[in-house]
Amino acid sequence: MSARRLNFYFVFPIFFGGVSLAAPTAAGAGENDSGLMEIALRTFGVLPAVMASPKNDVTPEKTFLGRILFFETRISKDGTASCSRCHLFGLYGTDGLPLAIGNSCKVNPRNAPTVFNAAAQISAHWVGNRTDVEDQAKQALVGPVSLGMPSYDSAMKVLKSIPGYPPLFRAAFPKSADPVTPENFALAIGAFERTLVTPGPLDTFENGDASALSAAQKTGMNVFIVAGCSNCHNGPYLGGQEYKKFGIKEPYWISTKSATKDLGRFIVTGDESDKYVFKVPVLRNIAMTAPYFHDGSVASLDTAVRIMARVQLDKELSEMQVSDVMAFFNALTGTIPDSCLRVPVLPPSQPQVTKRPSK
Repeated sequence: MSARRLNFYFVFPIFFGGVSLAAPTAAGAGENDSGLMEIALRTFGVLPAVMASPKNDVTPEKTFLGRILFFETRISKDGTASCSRCHLFGLYGTDGLPLAIGNSCKVNPRNAPTVFNAAAQISAHWVGNRTDVEDQAKQALVGPVSLGMPSYDSAMKVLKSIPGYPPLFRAAFPKSADPVTPENFALAIGAFERTLVTPGPLDTFENGDASALSAAQKTGMNVFIVAGCSNCHNGPYLGGQEYKKFGIKEPYWISTKSATKDLGRFIVTGDESDKYVFKVPVLRNIAMTAPYFHDGSVASLDTAVRIMARVQLDKELSEMQVSDVMAFFNALTGTIPDSCLRVPVLPPSQPQVTKRPSK
Protein backbone atom coordinates (compact mmCIF):
# COMPACT_ATOMS: atom_id res chain seq x y z
CA MET A 1 0.00 0.00 0.00
CA SER A 2 1.24 3.48 -0.87
CA ALA A 3 2.70 5.46 2.02
CA ARG A 4 0.36 8.25 1.05
CA ARG A 5 -2.77 6.08 0.98
CA LEU A 6 -5.42 7.16 3.44
CA ASN A 7 -6.87 4.77 5.99
CA PHE A 8 -9.92 6.43 7.52
CA TYR A 9 -12.19 3.59 8.42
CA PHE A 10 -12.46 3.06 12.17
CA VAL A 11 -8.93 4.44 12.55
CA PHE A 12 -8.65 8.21 12.20
CA PRO A 13 -11.37 10.30 13.82
CA ILE A 14 -12.18 13.88 12.84
CA PHE A 15 -11.46 16.58 15.40
CA PHE A 16 -13.44 19.79 14.99
CA GLY A 17 -13.80 22.06 17.98
CA GLY A 18 -13.48 19.21 20.47
CA VAL A 19 -15.82 16.88 18.58
CA SER A 20 -14.34 13.45 17.81
CA LEU A 21 -16.03 11.40 15.13
CA ALA A 22 -15.00 8.11 13.59
CA ALA A 23 -16.70 6.56 10.59
CA PRO A 24 -20.29 5.50 11.45
CA THR A 25 -20.73 2.11 13.06
CA ALA A 26 -23.80 0.22 14.23
CA ALA A 27 -22.87 0.86 17.85
CA GLY A 28 -23.17 4.47 18.89
CA ALA A 29 -24.65 5.49 15.53
CA GLY A 30 -26.87 8.11 17.12
CA GLU A 31 -23.94 9.79 18.84
CA ASN A 32 -21.92 9.68 15.63
CA ASP A 33 -24.85 11.12 13.67
CA SER A 34 -25.14 14.01 16.09
CA GLY A 35 -21.43 14.73 15.83
CA LEU A 36 -21.47 14.49 12.05
CA MET A 37 -24.41 16.88 11.86
CA GLU A 38 -22.45 19.40 13.92
CA ILE A 39 -19.39 18.98 11.72
CA ALA A 40 -21.50 19.29 8.55
CA LEU A 41 -23.02 22.53 9.79
CA ARG A 42 -19.60 23.93 10.68
CA THR A 43 -18.07 22.87 7.38
CA PHE A 44 -20.88 23.53 4.95
CA GLY A 45 -23.33 25.79 6.75
CA VAL A 46 -26.93 26.33 5.73
CA LEU A 47 -28.10 26.67 2.14
CA PRO A 48 -30.18 29.87 1.81
CA ALA A 49 -33.61 29.97 0.20
CA VAL A 50 -32.45 32.72 -2.18
CA MET A 51 -28.92 33.85 -3.05
CA ALA A 52 -29.58 37.47 -2.18
CA SER A 53 -27.54 40.46 -3.33
CA PRO A 54 -27.62 44.03 -2.00
CA LYS A 55 -27.20 45.19 -5.61
CA ASN A 56 -30.20 43.33 -6.98
CA ASP A 57 -33.31 42.79 -4.90
CA VAL A 58 -35.22 39.69 -5.97
CA THR A 59 -38.84 40.48 -6.77
CA PRO A 60 -41.55 38.31 -8.36
CA GLU A 61 -41.76 40.66 -11.35
CA LYS A 62 -38.01 40.53 -11.97
CA THR A 63 -37.77 36.78 -11.65
CA PHE A 64 -40.78 36.29 -13.92
CA LEU A 65 -39.16 38.43 -16.61
CA GLY A 66 -35.73 36.92 -16.04
CA ARG A 67 -37.07 33.39 -16.45
CA ILE A 68 -38.53 34.29 -19.84
CA LEU A 69 -35.39 36.11 -20.97
CA PHE A 70 -33.32 33.09 -19.96
CA PHE A 71 -34.92 31.20 -22.88
CA GLU A 72 -34.98 34.09 -25.38
CA THR A 73 -33.11 33.28 -28.62
CA ARG A 74 -34.12 36.30 -30.69
CA ILE A 75 -31.46 38.46 -29.03
CA SER A 76 -28.65 36.30 -30.38
CA LYS A 77 -26.73 36.95 -33.57
CA ASP A 78 -28.08 33.92 -35.41
CA GLY A 79 -31.39 33.63 -33.54
CA THR A 80 -30.55 30.25 -32.01
CA ALA A 81 -28.62 30.95 -28.79
CA SER A 82 -29.94 31.78 -25.33
CA CYS A 83 -28.87 31.31 -21.74
CA SER A 84 -30.73 28.00 -21.74
CA ARG A 85 -28.65 26.71 -24.63
CA CYS A 86 -25.64 26.21 -22.36
CA HIS A 87 -27.63 25.74 -19.16
CA LEU A 88 -30.33 23.14 -19.70
CA PHE A 89 -32.40 22.55 -16.60
CA GLY A 90 -32.90 18.91 -17.60
CA LEU A 91 -29.12 18.53 -17.25
CA TYR A 92 -29.05 20.34 -13.91
CA GLY A 93 -28.09 23.69 -15.41
CA THR A 94 -25.33 22.46 -17.72
CA ASP A 95 -25.17 21.34 -21.36
CA GLY A 96 -23.41 17.98 -21.00
CA LEU A 97 -20.67 19.02 -23.42
CA PRO A 98 -16.92 19.32 -22.76
CA LEU A 99 -16.97 22.88 -24.17
CA ALA A 100 -20.03 25.09 -24.51
CA ILE A 101 -21.41 25.93 -27.97
CA GLY A 102 -22.61 29.49 -28.58
CA ASN A 103 -24.13 31.36 -31.49
CA SER A 104 -23.30 30.20 -35.01
CA CYS A 105 -21.89 26.97 -33.48
CA LYS A 106 -18.88 28.82 -32.03
CA VAL A 107 -16.99 26.77 -29.45
CA ASN A 108 -16.44 28.34 -26.05
CA PRO A 109 -12.93 27.83 -24.63
CA ARG A 110 -14.32 26.34 -21.40
CA ASN A 111 -16.98 24.05 -20.01
CA ALA A 112 -20.36 25.54 -19.08
CA PRO A 113 -20.76 25.35 -15.29
CA THR A 114 -24.17 24.85 -13.73
CA VAL A 115 -26.35 27.88 -12.99
CA PHE A 116 -27.86 26.12 -9.98
CA ASN A 117 -26.46 27.44 -6.67
CA ALA A 118 -24.11 29.67 -8.67
CA ALA A 119 -25.24 33.23 -8.00
CA ALA A 120 -23.52 33.52 -4.61
CA GLN A 121 -20.03 32.71 -5.88
CA ILE A 122 -17.22 35.27 -5.72
CA SER A 123 -17.44 35.72 -9.48
CA ALA A 124 -18.80 34.17 -12.65
CA HIS A 125 -16.85 32.05 -15.14
CA TRP A 126 -14.00 29.68 -14.39
CA VAL A 127 -11.41 32.44 -14.40
CA GLY A 128 -13.49 35.10 -12.67
CA ASN A 129 -13.65 37.51 -15.59
CA ARG A 130 -17.26 38.36 -14.72
CA THR A 131 -18.00 39.95 -11.36
CA ASP A 132 -21.35 38.22 -10.80
CA VAL A 133 -24.28 36.64 -12.61
CA GLU A 134 -25.65 40.05 -13.55
CA ASP A 135 -22.35 41.04 -15.16
CA GLN A 136 -22.26 37.68 -16.93
CA ALA A 137 -25.79 38.13 -18.31
CA LYS A 138 -25.07 41.62 -19.61
CA GLN A 139 -21.77 40.75 -21.24
CA ALA A 140 -23.23 37.60 -22.78
CA LEU A 141 -25.43 39.80 -24.97
CA VAL A 142 -22.42 41.03 -26.95
CA GLY A 143 -19.99 38.20 -26.19
CA PRO A 144 -18.65 36.90 -29.52
CA VAL A 145 -19.12 33.26 -28.50
CA SER A 146 -22.25 33.79 -26.40
CA LEU A 147 -25.23 35.63 -27.90
CA GLY A 148 -22.96 37.62 -30.20
CA MET A 149 -25.11 40.70 -30.79
CA PRO A 150 -23.20 43.53 -32.51
CA SER A 151 -24.13 46.02 -29.78
CA TYR A 152 -26.30 46.49 -26.72
CA ASP A 153 -28.49 48.89 -28.69
CA SER A 154 -29.20 46.23 -31.30
CA ALA A 155 -30.20 43.75 -28.60
CA MET A 156 -32.52 46.25 -26.92
CA LYS A 157 -34.02 47.18 -30.28
CA VAL A 158 -35.04 43.55 -30.73
CA LEU A 159 -36.63 43.37 -27.28
CA LYS A 160 -38.51 46.64 -27.77
CA SER A 161 -39.84 45.39 -31.10
CA ILE A 162 -41.49 42.40 -29.44
CA PRO A 163 -44.81 43.74 -28.09
CA GLY A 164 -44.89 41.62 -24.96
CA TYR A 165 -41.55 42.72 -23.52
CA PRO A 166 -41.95 46.45 -22.77
CA PRO A 167 -44.89 45.83 -20.36
CA LEU A 168 -42.92 43.09 -18.59
CA PHE A 169 -39.90 45.38 -18.20
CA ARG A 170 -42.13 48.19 -16.89
CA ALA A 171 -43.66 45.85 -14.31
CA ALA A 172 -40.22 44.67 -13.19
CA PHE A 173 -38.64 48.15 -13.16
CA PRO A 174 -41.48 50.60 -12.45
CA LYS A 175 -39.13 53.45 -11.54
CA SER A 176 -37.25 53.38 -14.84
CA ALA A 177 -38.28 55.91 -17.47
CA ASP A 178 -36.93 53.61 -20.18
CA PRO A 179 -36.95 50.17 -18.57
CA VAL A 180 -35.74 48.12 -21.56
CA THR A 181 -32.00 48.50 -21.00
CA PRO A 182 -29.01 46.11 -20.91
CA GLU A 183 -28.64 46.80 -17.19
CA ASN A 184 -32.25 45.83 -16.46
CA PHE A 185 -31.93 42.80 -18.73
CA ALA A 186 -29.01 41.69 -16.57
CA LEU A 187 -30.82 42.43 -13.31
CA ALA A 188 -33.85 40.40 -14.39
CA ILE A 189 -31.84 37.34 -15.38
CA GLY A 190 -29.69 37.75 -12.27
CA ALA A 191 -32.78 37.86 -10.05
CA PHE A 192 -34.06 34.66 -11.63
CA GLU A 193 -30.72 32.89 -11.24
CA ARG A 194 -30.57 33.93 -7.60
CA THR A 195 -33.64 31.78 -6.97
CA LEU A 196 -32.03 28.64 -8.44
CA VAL A 197 -31.20 26.94 -5.15
CA THR A 198 -31.38 23.14 -4.95
CA PRO A 199 -31.55 21.76 -1.40
CA GLY A 200 -30.85 18.03 -1.16
CA PRO A 201 -30.33 15.18 1.31
CA LEU A 202 -27.32 16.90 2.91
CA ASP A 203 -29.55 19.81 3.94
CA THR A 204 -32.20 17.46 5.32
CA PHE A 205 -29.48 15.74 7.33
CA GLU A 206 -28.18 19.07 8.66
CA ASN A 207 -31.72 19.89 9.73
CA GLY A 208 -31.67 16.90 12.08
CA ASP A 209 -32.90 13.95 10.00
CA ALA A 210 -30.16 11.32 10.40
CA SER A 211 -31.96 8.98 7.99
CA ALA A 212 -31.50 11.43 5.10
CA LEU A 213 -28.00 10.05 4.47
CA SER A 214 -27.02 6.43 4.05
CA ALA A 215 -24.15 4.89 6.01
CA ALA A 216 -21.96 5.11 2.89
CA GLN A 217 -22.83 8.80 2.44
CA LYS A 218 -21.96 9.56 6.05
CA THR A 219 -18.67 7.72 5.70
CA GLY A 220 -18.08 9.52 2.42
CA MET A 221 -18.52 12.88 4.12
CA ASN A 222 -15.99 11.73 6.71
CA VAL A 223 -13.50 10.81 3.97
CA PHE A 224 -14.18 14.07 2.12
CA ILE A 225 -13.40 16.18 5.18
CA VAL A 226 -10.46 14.18 6.53
CA ALA A 227 -8.77 14.01 3.12
CA GLY A 228 -8.80 17.80 2.93
CA CYS A 229 -11.33 18.22 0.11
CA SER A 230 -13.41 20.51 2.29
CA ASN A 231 -10.49 22.92 2.69
CA CYS A 232 -11.57 24.36 -0.67
CA HIS A 233 -15.02 22.83 -1.19
CA ASN A 234 -16.76 24.24 1.86
CA GLY A 235 -19.64 26.58 2.65
CA PRO A 236 -23.26 26.11 1.57
CA TYR A 237 -22.31 25.54 -2.07
CA LEU A 238 -19.23 23.41 -1.36
CA GLY A 239 -17.01 25.76 -3.32
CA GLY A 240 -17.20 28.91 -5.39
CA GLN A 241 -15.61 31.20 -2.81
CA GLU A 242 -11.92 31.29 -3.80
CA TYR A 243 -9.41 30.71 -6.56
CA LYS A 244 -6.92 27.85 -6.50
CA LYS A 245 -4.20 26.53 -8.74
CA PHE A 246 -5.29 23.36 -10.51
CA GLY A 247 -2.32 21.03 -10.24
CA ILE A 248 -0.59 21.80 -6.95
CA LYS A 249 1.34 18.51 -6.77
CA GLU A 250 1.73 17.96 -10.51
CA PRO A 251 0.54 19.67 -13.72
CA TYR A 252 -3.17 18.98 -14.08
CA TRP A 253 -2.99 18.12 -17.79
CA ILE A 254 -0.90 15.02 -17.08
CA SER A 255 -3.86 13.41 -15.33
CA THR A 256 -6.74 15.01 -17.25
CA LYS A 257 -5.15 14.40 -20.67
CA SER A 258 -6.33 17.90 -21.60
CA ALA A 259 -5.94 18.87 -25.26
CA THR A 260 -4.62 22.33 -24.33
CA LYS A 261 -2.99 23.95 -21.31
CA ASP A 262 -5.36 26.67 -20.10
CA LEU A 263 -3.49 29.51 -18.37
CA GLY A 264 -6.51 30.12 -16.19
CA ARG A 265 -6.87 33.35 -14.26
CA PHE A 266 -3.54 34.58 -15.65
CA ILE A 267 -5.40 35.79 -18.75
CA VAL A 268 -7.42 38.10 -16.50
CA THR A 269 -4.74 39.43 -14.15
CA GLY A 270 -1.47 38.96 -16.03
CA ASP A 271 0.03 37.84 -12.72
CA GLU A 272 2.46 34.92 -13.02
CA SER A 273 1.14 33.47 -9.76
CA ASP A 274 -2.28 33.12 -11.40
CA LYS A 275 -1.15 30.67 -14.06
CA TYR A 276 -3.39 27.58 -14.02
CA VAL A 277 -5.53 29.15 -11.30
CA PHE A 278 -9.30 28.70 -11.54
CA LYS A 279 -12.30 29.40 -9.37
CA VAL A 280 -13.06 26.46 -7.10
CA PRO A 281 -16.26 25.01 -8.59
CA VAL A 282 -19.36 24.32 -6.52
CA LEU A 283 -20.01 20.64 -5.87
CA ARG A 284 -23.77 20.88 -5.49
CA ASN A 285 -25.34 18.46 -8.00
CA ILE A 286 -21.85 17.33 -9.06
CA ALA A 287 -23.08 13.79 -9.77
CA MET A 288 -25.43 15.24 -12.42
CA THR A 289 -23.13 17.68 -14.20
CA ALA A 290 -20.54 15.68 -16.16
CA PRO A 291 -18.13 16.17 -17.85
CA TYR A 292 -15.75 17.68 -15.30
CA PHE A 293 -13.13 20.41 -14.92
CA HIS A 294 -12.78 23.70 -16.78
CA ASP A 295 -12.27 21.96 -20.13
CA GLY A 296 -14.66 19.05 -19.67
CA SER A 297 -11.72 16.73 -20.15
CA VAL A 298 -12.87 14.03 -17.71
CA ALA A 299 -16.14 12.21 -18.32
CA SER A 300 -16.51 10.17 -15.13
CA LEU A 301 -16.88 11.45 -11.59
CA ASP A 302 -14.85 8.68 -9.97
CA THR A 303 -11.91 9.55 -12.21
CA ALA A 304 -12.30 13.21 -11.32
CA VAL A 305 -12.24 12.33 -7.61
CA ARG A 306 -9.02 10.38 -7.99
CA ILE A 307 -7.40 13.16 -10.02
CA MET A 308 -8.31 15.82 -7.47
CA ALA A 309 -6.97 13.75 -4.57
CA ARG A 310 -3.71 13.16 -6.41
CA VAL A 311 -2.94 16.51 -8.07
CA GLN A 312 -4.34 18.76 -5.32
CA LEU A 313 -3.75 16.79 -2.13
CA ASP A 314 -0.98 14.33 -3.09
CA LYS A 315 -3.11 11.48 -1.78
CA GLU A 316 -4.27 8.16 -3.19
CA LEU A 317 -7.77 7.06 -2.29
CA SER A 318 -8.72 3.41 -2.12
CA GLU A 319 -11.57 2.07 -4.25
CA MET A 320 -13.80 1.99 -1.17
CA GLN A 321 -12.96 5.57 -0.26
CA VAL A 322 -13.73 6.74 -3.79
CA SER A 323 -17.00 4.83 -3.68
CA ASP A 324 -17.97 6.46 -0.39
CA VAL A 325 -17.08 9.96 -1.63
CA MET A 326 -19.22 9.28 -4.71
CA ALA A 327 -22.05 8.27 -2.38
CA PHE A 328 -21.63 11.53 -0.47
CA PHE A 329 -21.77 13.44 -3.75
CA ASN A 330 -25.16 11.86 -4.44
CA ALA A 331 -26.33 13.50 -1.22
CA LEU A 332 -25.55 16.83 -2.89
CA THR A 333 -28.04 16.21 -5.70
CA GLY A 334 -30.89 18.56 -4.94
CA THR A 335 -34.44 19.24 -6.04
CA ILE A 336 -34.77 21.30 -9.22
CA PRO A 337 -36.89 24.42 -8.56
CA ASP A 338 -40.47 24.34 -9.84
CA SER A 339 -39.75 27.40 -11.99
CA CYS A 340 -37.37 25.28 -14.07
CA LEU A 341 -39.67 22.34 -14.69
CA ARG A 342 -41.72 24.04 -17.41
CA VAL A 343 -40.44 26.00 -20.40
CA PRO A 344 -42.08 29.45 -20.47
CA VAL A 345 -44.02 30.68 -23.48
CA LEU A 346 -42.12 33.61 -24.99
CA PRO A 347 -43.89 36.77 -26.17
CA PRO A 348 -44.80 36.52 -29.88
CA SER A 349 -42.84 38.65 -32.35
CA GLN A 350 -46.00 40.27 -33.73
CA PRO A 351 -49.06 41.76 -32.00
CA GLN A 352 -51.78 39.19 -31.49
CA VAL A 353 -55.10 39.79 -33.23
CA THR A 354 -57.85 39.99 -30.64
CA LYS A 355 -60.75 41.01 -32.88
CA ARG A 356 -61.62 41.12 -36.53
CA PRO A 357 -61.43 44.52 -38.25
CA SER A 358 -64.78 46.13 -38.94
CA LYS A 359 -66.06 46.12 -42.52
